[in-house]
Amino acid sequence: MPEIPSPVRSFNVDELPVDIFASNEVMSEFVAHHVRSILIDAVARQGSAAAILATGNSQIRFLKRLVELGGIDWSQVTLFHMDEYLGIPADHPAGFRRYMRDRVESLVRPRVFHYIGGDADLPQIECDRYTALLRAQTIDLCCMGVGENGHLAFNDPPVARFDDPAWVKLVKLDDACKMQQVKEGHFPSLEAVPAYAITLTLPALVTARQVVCVAPEKRKAVPIRDALKGPISTSCPASYLRRQPHARLLLDTDSASLL
Repeated sequence: MPEIPSPVRSFNVDELPVDIFASNEVMSEFVAHHVRSILIDAVARQGSAAAILATGNSQIRFLKRLVELGGIDWSQVTLFHMDEYLGIPADHPAGFRRYMRDRVESLVRPRVFHYIGGDADLPQIECDRYTALLRAQTIDLCCMGVGENGHLAFNDPPVARFDDPAWVKLVKLDDACKMQQVKEGHFPSLEAVPAYAITLTLPALVTARQVVCVAPEKRKAVPIRDALKGPISTSCPASYLRRQPHARLLLDTDSASLL
């Protein structure tokens, strides 16, 4: 087993532990080992584990390394994801079901991967169905990223609520969020990005026993600065993590460059 790297700097902002690593590659190696340990411990302790995973370009390296490491009894792990575009089919190349099937499910064969049906005929019924699945068991781990507009999942600033009574809801996507999807190469234009999505809410995400937030790259420097140095406000939804002592924010030197 390779040596687990150490952060170059660690500190707390309010209740949130923050670790900064020398590079995205080093950070991803650490996160893969950390998540592996959480899942192995959960299975050993209680016979099974449940986790929520995030999509996005920032998660690709960590997920690839997690799969490579092995050692997890995936047959005892139930997986969820945190959002999906409204109205696109399960095999759409920009869809999050496709992302998770290609990068996780097809490679590790978990006990089950519960997917959000973005193309469901009745979106509210789909939100209720997914809420019931989440509430049916304890979630041991939530792995997430931070969007360029500070969002967590698809909780963009206009729709994010710290006291959201819902666990899963239908939201209209912010233009800044949609533009990120275009810049990352998932859609050819702003007009091609679906206007709406189904997302887990902020309170639902942090019900997990442990929350691991992975946010590398220079393009995340502004939202990370706003999340850690600005007010705790839905103007930067990621600032909500500062109230979560069971969360951990992992950065590289690029995303931490404005701190």
